[in-house]
Amino acid sequence: MDFNQRYLEYKTNVDEYLKRFIDETQPRTLYQPAKYVLDGGGKRIRPLLVLLSCEAVGGSIGEALHAGVAIEILHNFTLVHDDIMDHASSRRGRPTVHEKWDTNVAILAGDALLALAYRALLRTSSSRIQEISKAFTEGVVIVCEGQAYDKEFESRSRVGVEDYLVMIQKKTAAMVAVASEIGALIGNAGDRELRALRAYGESVGRAFQVQDDLLDIIADEKKLGKTIGGDLVEGKKTFLLLEALKHAKGKDKSVLLNFMKNGGIPKRRVAEFRRIYERTGALEAARSQVKNDIAAAKSQLQQLHESDARSMLSWFADMLMHRTF
Repeated sequence: MDFNQRYLEYKTNVDEYLKRFIDETQPRTLYQPAKYVLDGGGKRIRPLLVLLSCEAVGGSIGEALHAGVAIEILHNFTLVHDDIMDHASSRRGRPTVHEKWDTNVAILAGDALLALAYRALLRTSSSRIQEISKAFTEGVVIVCEGQAYDKEFESRSRVGVEDYLVMIQKKTAAMVAVASEIGALIGNAGDRELRALRAYGESVGRAFQVQDDLLDIIADEKKLGKTIGGDLVEGKKTFLLLEALKHAKGKDKSVLLNFMKNGGIPKRRVAEFRRIYERTGALEAARSQVKNDIAAAKSQLQQLHESDARSMLSWFADMLMHRTF
């Protein structure tokens, strides 16, 4: 089976749904930016996991599509608000909403996307809709907790790798886990399958975020669709920075400690920090973290009956580990 082709087919289903989803046109300053966000593309990782998790326990993608789209809309809501807080000027190669319009429009468009996510979710026909809605809602709360930690870390002078892993567990991994869990619920999974798919999502989500940290330093800027070194410019304490600080000595350690104290750096210094990451082994440590998390995710799939969907979940985890944007 050509998993890449199947992935593109599922992604197309989600994209087409999103294009048709918002019927309203007025007020223009609400619905135009909301549609702009949903037309922005993306890898559609979370909805794909909803669909595949549902299939892996015996359900169908038709049953799970509404919830998959809901997860994607929710994800985009978080991006709109994150971009405001991070002062980001571009997202996926396009101006962010607050840059194209203004901050007030972006805040309101994000609020609308959150409500629209629930509109899509509640179209799901399932005897377990209460469990599905509860998982979705708890996911929203946990993501907000993660973003709060992320912002707190910018002004804290003492943050460790373990603190960072707790933060990304909430900000990124939890919603990926919710995607897998909701797909499993729609497919009427048993307890063992449900736990396995949630754990799979947690590990994949954690790997995805650490890989993002890596790509922020090593990726091709045009492919990535945003400025290389943006985390450093914004003063973010990433896995790479904190891992480097554990092993740095001499001048390198002074540079990193100064960053921890004072925050962001000019873009011209990004290459200097990349060299520090190389010297301290932080880049290799991040690659190892991703590899280990992907292996942990794939091991959970052994709890499921063999199927094409299970095989594709394994393929999907490997694809995320080797992505370059």
